[in-house]
Amino acid sequence: MDFSIASILALDGVTNGAVYALLALATVLLFTITRVIFIPQGEFVAFGALTLAMLQAGQVPGTVWFLLILAVLSAGSEFIAVLRHGRGMARALSAAAGILAYPVAISAVVWWAAPQQFPLMVQALLTLALVTPFGGLIYRLCYESLADASVLVLLIVSVGVHFALTGLGLYFFGAEGFRNPSFWDERFALGPVTLSGQMVIVFLVSNALIVMLWLFFERSLWGKALRATAVNRLGARLMGISSTTAGRLSFTLAAFIGALSGLLIGPTTTIFYDSGFLIGLKGFVGAVFAGLHSYPLALVGATLVGLLESFGSFWASAFKEVIVFSSILPVLLWRSLRDPHQEEH
Repeated sequence: MDFSIASILALDGVTNGAVYALLALATVLLFTITRVIFIPQGEFVAFGALTLAMLQAGQVPGTVWFLLILAVLSAGSEFIAVLRHGRGMARALSAAAGILAYPVAISAVVWWAAPQQFPLMVQALLTLALVTPFGGLIYRLCYESLADASVLVLLIVSVGVHFALTGLGLYFFGAEGFRNPSFWDERFALGPVTLSGQMVIVFLVSNALIVMLWLFFERSLWGKALRATAVNRLGARLMGISSTTAGRLSFTLAAFIGALSGLLIGPTTTIFYDSGFLIGLKGFVGAVFAGLHSYPLALVGATLVGLLESFGSFWASAFKEVIVFSSILPVLLWRSLRDPHQEEH
């Protein structure tokens, strides 16, 4: 391996690592705030890429129907919950209508816009607007009533949600894979390395989102509320911060990050209905490097995952996934020796 090949592999690894870093941040965000190890994070990636592909083809994406189904189920659940608390029919109808309003509105807009063949950037914005609400709705249906359950129970629920979303992805999108057009077709020569416009987009968007997340957590009231919930759930409740609202918001952010990652990675690889699992799992490996609690270490870990994947595919392409996923073993061993678990009596 000479310098030019190493440079190309390093660039490819850092590019993939930037996407994995976003997914690692989402994983850390969800675990610190809700204690959920959200295995289906990659499904948001696939839904984002495939929704854009359907819009490119001038078809109404299956995510429209899926969003409406989730909204109706969530509205029905909220309607029954309000009635059980004795708040009256009018209050129950208002709560259900509040849940249905945005999903119905954005579904109608996408239904109208799909055959119009709008520019790629407009379709990307519609995709984000359509996929982002999935996070909050999934939290309402699957996790909200189990907010105080053990981490193991929440993990089992995540496995079930993953299989459900994968099956629904096959139903709504089919088994065919799609590859989206690049957002920028320019190419730049940097010595032995050729930098594509899409790579530049990935770097710029990833770093911009990381900075925006930092500003959100440091400067906004909602971000500080999420940080407080992550540090001490009970203390946050005593200070008037709703852990339920924090959970919904964190899942909504995770869905947005996943959908955006799907838009970024869609032009670089063919995405199938089940492609999100491996992509999300690599983001999870990056989060494991950070102990599922440190955002800076998650960025470093995800970048390392991207580099391992890139150089592993060069040295032993048949075993690149094995190399990536085996890399967490020494990390887990080191953490177990550093912080040994003591059985509670």
